[in-house]
Amino acid sequence: MAGLDPLVGTREIVSPGDMEALGEEIGRMLRPGELVVLTGPLGAGKTTLTRGIGAGLGVRGPVQSPTFVIARTHPSLVGGAPLVHVDAYRLGSGAEMDDLDIDFDKSVVIVEWGRGMVEGLRDEWWEIELDREWHGRGVDTACGTYSRATEALDADSPRIATISRRP
Repeated sequence: MAGLDPLVGTREIVSPGDMEALGEEIGRMLRPGELVVLTGPLGAGKTTLTRGIGAGLGVRGPVQSPTFVIARTHPSLVGGAPLVHVDAYRLGSGAEMDDLDIDFDKSVVIVEWGRGMVEGLRDEWWEIELDREWHGRGVDTACGTYSRATEALDADSPRIATISRRP
């Protein structure tokens, strides 16, 4: 599995446009049968990254969060693999993930909130962890609680993306 090997490591993403551009680069590298698990807090950029992956794969959009439908398939417009975009947030176990009956061999599968849900579905997968880079913004108290006023400031703060191969 060579896939994303050239991108393994950590990088700073300074804007939503840069997050989408990283996704597009990733999408051009992914092949049918590859699984990517996206982890990170709410608002970290998981869906923005997936939108870019969809553009890189050349799939029909719009790519948006599948929170309420759990999984959404985007067919290829260029004769490639479809993108299956899963939001595992409301799933209780990997067995429920398996029950979605996804054709992993013929698709590129992106799973948001998938940590701990994909073991046993594939021998190897990619994990992309997204985290906010605080730079002193967004945290309201020494205890680390957030206020609504600082959340808006944090929306445009840089992200840290860490790409790794699992297990």
